[in-house]
This record gives sequence, C-alpha cells and structure tokens, in this order.
Amino acid sequence: MSERVNKEADQKEAGTVTGIYREFEAWQVNTGGSTIHAKRMPGFFRTVKNYTQSLWLLFFLVPYLRWNGKQAILFDIANRQFHFFNLTILPQDIWMLSLLLLLLAMALFAVTSVASRVWCGYFCFQTSWTDWYTWIEDKVEGPPHARRKLDAAPWSLEKIGKKAVKHFIWMVIALLTGISFSIWFVDAFDYWNMLLHFRLPLVGWVVLTAFFLGTYILAGLLREQVCMWLCPYARIQGVMTDSQTILPAYDFVRGEPRGKLHRKAAGEWAAQGGDCIDCYQCVQVCPTGVDIRDGQQLGCITCGLCLDACDSIMDKVGKPRGLIRYASLDELEGKPVKKMYQHPRTLVYLGIILLAFGGIVYGLTHLGSMTLKVIPERQPLFVRMSDGSIQNKYEFKVLNKTGKDLFVTVTAEGGVKDQVIIGAEKPLLTHHGRGTSFTIFVKAPGENIRREVTPIEFRIQSVEDPLIAAEYETRFNGPKP
Repeated sequence: MSERVNKEADQKEAGTVTGIYREFEAWQVNTGGSTIHAKRMPGFFRTVKNYTQSLWLLFFLVPYLRWNGKQAILFDIANRQFHFFNLTILPQDIWMLSLLLLLLAMALFAVTSVASRVWCGYFCFQTSWTDWYTWIEDKVEGPPHARRKLDAAPWSLEKIGKKAVKHFIWMVIALLTGISFSIWFVDAFDYWNMLLHFRLPLVGWVVLTAFFLGTYILAGLLREQVCMWLCPYARIQGVMTDSQTILPAYDFVRGEPRGKLHRKAAGEWAAQGGDCIDCYQCVQVCPTGVDIRDGQQLGCITCGLCLDACDSIMDKVGKPRGLIRYASLDELEGKPVKKMYQHPRTLVYLGIILLAFGGIVYGLTHLGSMTLKVIPERQPLFVRMSDGSIQNKYEFKVLNKTGKDLFVTVTAEGGVKDQVIIGAEKPLLTHHGRGTSFTIFVKAPGENIRREVTPIEFRIQSVEDPLIAAEYETRFNGPKP
C-alpha cells in the first residue's frame, strides 16, 4: 500500500515539474500581435511589488485629507498657489519646484545606474495600473490558459458577459484615476459636487476624459507595449547602465546546456546538462513576455518576477536557488565587482541630489509668510522741498503668502536723523495670496544729510500677528554735502 502511495506521489511530482513544458515549447517576444497573459506566482519579489505598488493608493486618498478646514495638499493653479498644510508656495518660489524635479531626476538616474529599471518594475504608474488590470482580468476570466482559450473562442453569452464585466471594472478604475488626478488641482469636495451636478468647466471635462481614455487604453489594452515602444525612459535607461549594474540575470554557465528532466531515482529528478530545465516559467510570469535567458533586453523592466518563478522550480527539482538572480554582468563573468560608492557616476548623482535637497530645505526654512521689495524712484533720485528738506519716493511691493488679508505697519531703521515716513500713517492693507503695491515717501531735514547715499532698512509688520514681518534694505538719496 505504501509503495503504491509513494509511486502515485512520485507521479504527481513528475506531473507538476514536467507538465509545465506542455503549454509553451517556444516563446517569442510579443510585438503587439497578441495579448500577453502573464502568470501570477507568489514569491518574495511579487510581495515586494505588491507593497510598492500599493503606495499609489496615496494618489487616490491624499486629496481628501483636510487641514484647518481646507484641503491639506492642493495645487491651486487658478490662484497660482500650492498649499501644503500650513505652507503656501507662490510662483515667486517656483525655483524650489525646479530643484525638486532635479532631485527626483538625479535620484532616478542614480538608482538606474546601480540597479537598472527598478522604478519601472516596482513603482511606475504604467506598470502598477497594468498589474491591477491584469489581476482583475485574472479574477474575471481565469488563469492565463483560460484567458487565451477565451480569446480564441467564438463569441458567446459567456464570453460577452466576462468581457463586459472586466471592461466595466477597468472603466471604473480609469474614471477614478481621472477624478483623483483632477482633485489634486481643485478642492476634492467642490469637484465632486460639480461633477455630480454636471457643472464641471470645459477644461475639467477635457482632463477627466483624457485621463479616463489614457488609463483605459494604456493600462488595459496596450499594456507592455507602452513599456517597450512608447516610454522614452525605456530607451534612456540603456545609456545609464553598465556591466557593474545589478539587474535580473540568467547564470548562463550554470544553466547551460538546457535539458528536460529525467528520473534519477524514486522521488528524485535530474536535468540533462545544466540546471535550467527549459520550463519557460521565467517567460510565462514576465509581464512584458521577454526570455531573460536570451540576455538583457529592452522589454525587461527589472521586476524580479522571473526570479520567483525560477527559484520555485529550483526548489522542486532540488537545485540551489539563484539560477536567475539580481547580479551584474561582471559578477556572472567572474570579474571583480565594485561597491556602489566606487561608481564615479553614482557619486556625481548623489552630489547633485544633496545640493538640490539642501537648496529645497533652505528655501522652505526661509520661505516666510510675507516678503517685501522696495524700489527707489530713479527719476528724480530725490526732490528738494520748499522748506529745504529732501524727499525720496519708494514703491513697496508686498507679497502676502498667508490665507487672509493683513494690515501692516511700516517703519524704517537707519537713514537720516529726524526722517519722516509719509503715506503709512495708518496700517496698510495687503491682500492674501498675491502682491500688493503702495507708494511711500521719506522726508528728512536737509541739514541732517551728511552724504549722498545713506543706507536705510524698511520693515513691515502685521498688525494681527507681529511674527509675520519682512525687511528690505535700500538707500536714501540726497545732494552732495
């Protein structure tokens, strides 16, 4: 009895290992002629991919976060403001956005030079949305072989029903994607109110339609073709990697020559030749349909799913893991491997990242709630009054970065003895979120002027909140002594 049970177990194991040959004896890179239905297999890198892709939930949820009765994070293009909790950034501070974009670009380049296209494999929005869409497809239409069979089958009520359900869910996700993008730029609750009452402006409908169609077509229909033929980064990354870059790689020396399994003993199997048993599992799980055993290819997005597939097969046939692993080409060829800090190009990227980050931190810490710029009158530089005093004219430009209008007082330090400020006897009103201009005169007795140019510093201060203030140093012009 026990011998029969063991024999049946051996046969079942043999079927598990060898049955994987039957589905694909050959595989070619898909160029758009047919749909790739990648197999979903559990494993370490699949788990990592699921976690990293879940970060995109912030894209859908963060706009609903409120702060002091307003949307916490809002790119208010209409009013040319960016609100980040209590912080308001206006167009005058756009240089910090430039530094942020530089920082992100250099971070992407640095990561690519070290670990290839991990952004594409784990974080990219196209990869993430495509993975979600194919997961839905898997739940509605079944595993890959069932989906291929359904695609090839003639149209029937069952096929129409499954396709309709799948595409309906895809469209819902595409619609939510368009809405979620829009509410980063418009208050979320106001947007939903306008949308439900069909009162969106024309630009709102255009953006929503563009994102709806873009998401549905790119993630649902084109899928891996976007990564292989449309994405410019797929081309750019090729010049940012070298033989020291870590990426999914097939150990050719260990795996070749490939061969099918044959029975070695009861419950034991051996490959004819190298460790690769030519099972095609690494190809079947690849979302872009490439065969990593053919070397590095444009379609590889460094997702590591082929590592999970190969390791699972190695466990079944009793071979060590790592036939396909993250490694550099130099490592596979037995050449010396450099540490990350030994890559000059990576060090340059890190240096630029640190400089950009330092600039952003400086800008945020010196942002202030109000800025002041004072422009002295050029023609004439000064006016001699009938009483012999000298008067200068100044144009004040005040930028109120707070969320409410403020009254400010104007004072001056330095300048000429017994000088008088004219035009600011009462607090002046500054409008929130934009610049306010007003004209100020400073008059000083002629006999107190000792030099042609005298430094003077103006200070404006909020009446409502004395901590909100700004200074500007300029000059007081007078005649030659």
